[in-house]
Amino acid sequence: MTGTLLRQDDPVRHPEDQTAPVRTKRAWTLWLLTLLVPGGAQIVAGNKRLGRAALTVTMTCWALILVALVLLLVQRSWLISLVAHPTFQLIGGIVLAALALGWLAIFLNTLSIIHPGLLAPGMKVIVTVAVLLGVVATTGSLGYGSYVLFKGRAALSGIFASGPPIDAVDGRYNILVMGGDAGSDRVGLRPDSSAVWSIDAASGRAAVISIPRNLQNVPFPTDSPMHKVYPDGYSCGDECIFNSIYPIVEEKHKNLYPGVSDPGAQATMEAASQVTGLKVKSYVVVDMGGFRELIDAMGGVNITAGGWVPYNTKKPWPGTNLKTHWFSPGKKHFTGNQALWYARSRDFTTDYHRIRRQQCLQQAMINQFTPQNLLTNFTQIMDTGKQIIHTNLPQGQLGDFVNLADKSRKNPFLRLTLGAPDFGIPGKKFSTYPDYDQIHDRVKTLVATATDEGAKKAKADKESKAAASPKSSSKSSKSSKSSDGENESKLKNGEAAVPTKQPNGEPITEKYLVQLELNGQNSTIESIVQNNDACSAG
Repeated sequence: MTGTLLRQDDPVRHPEDQTAPVRTKRAWTLWLLTLLVPGGAQIVAGNKRLGRAALTVTMTCWALILVALVLLLVQRSWLISLVAHPTFQLIGGIVLAALALGWLAIFLNTLSIIHPGLLAPGMKVIVTVAVLLGVVATTGSLGYGSYVLFKGRAALSGIFASGPPIDAVDGRYNILVMGGDAGSDRVGLRPDSSAVWSIDAASGRAAVISIPRNLQNVPFPTDSPMHKVYPDGYSCGDECIFNSIYPIVEEKHKNLYPGVSDPGAQATMEAASQVTGLKVKSYVVVDMGGFRELIDAMGGVNITAGGWVPYNTKKPWPGTNLKTHWFSPGKKHFTGNQALWYARSRDFTTDYHRIRRQQCLQQAMINQFTPQNLLTNFTQIMDTGKQIIHTNLPQGQLGDFVNLADKSRKNPFLRLTLGAPDFGIPGKKFSTYPDYDQIHDRVKTLVATATDEGAKKAKADKESKAAASPKSSSKSSKSSKSSDGENESKLKNGEAAVPTKQPNGEPITEKYLVQLELNGQNSTIESIVQNNDACSAG
């Protein structure tokens, strides 16, 4: 009698004598407990020992989540560094996999506690399906998280180096970023794009010093193995230019760098140190052959273009053999292909124009590397990144550089090109006959400004000069038509205004530019596109 009463008074543990609605309510309660508080169903209706163990794990996980949320608010940089560490990724992947299996076991145990056979036929199916969906939502999510951590760890180990952290020099991290093609017809990679990123370790403010690929008479530091080969600088005419250092070392001087994984990159980094006067201790090499895939994996990039930029496609214009197309000025969201065209175009312009567009694109990419974007597109970014990027930056320091990138997004990059227009006009051939003392002075001034204190001082100086200058008075000027020769001379010196309208007064269009090229009016096109290096990220 007492046993019967106990069974009737405890419908959660003994549903046999309960009505169908009570059994249904009980089933959904146990399902919800397992979904939200794993172990709760076992505490109230099953194996209490199992329930207490599961509940302990559950409470521990919630406590860790709360700690992570607090760290996200007060020590975000430390949290990112922790998550990016390879040891954490290994342990985290194992823990998530174990939690996934544990939650699966708890759900299966809950299903047995529910006793589906006691439910009405229709409800039996619904509850069983609900349990399966719960398994997919919980175990599947944890399993995917484990997969992401393991995949990220494997991919990052293929991109980054092992070893101790790289220290900042005079409060800055100086990193040589190289991009080029490593095709089957080339020995190593020929970096058509090279830039030293000098990043303030405290504020993340960055200065980007672009090194033209045709820079000549490049010196090597005295402690570089290449200094013994070229004690008077890398000087042998037009063949000895900056972007040929990489392949020449790979082809002829690998033996000078025993134990170095990428001798070409190491030698180029050493040359960049001597060129800029900065101690460059890190390099990042990007194979531009896979660049488009990385941009697509990031979801594209945003650029504000200042002028018309040409690019070539396989499809000619109807009725012609002309394959030139044009990016118009204005805000653009570029796919991988479009970004590559935009970065590489130099038709009707010079190498220096595309260098400055590449600088804009680099900042646009930094802007895209937000934590949200990385999480959303993590697997695609890891897949493409491992194929096209390698660096001597240590993986254990990845979190530090993610934090720096996050800080860098808050301010525009300061930019300097070691050639035109920052060092005269193209006709003066500064890259052929560089003045390295002058370069070092300009670089030193630039990086001094790329700090919080330097930025404040530069702003104050600018405001002071503006206040001291007399207001500009309106001046009348006589308009006169220049001859074609005079206008061409002004264009070369960057003095002529950029045309924005056709002779009939209508705005310039892609169709108009195509017709100009068909007519052979290349000088007119050159005058229109002379400002196509004007751009910004976003």
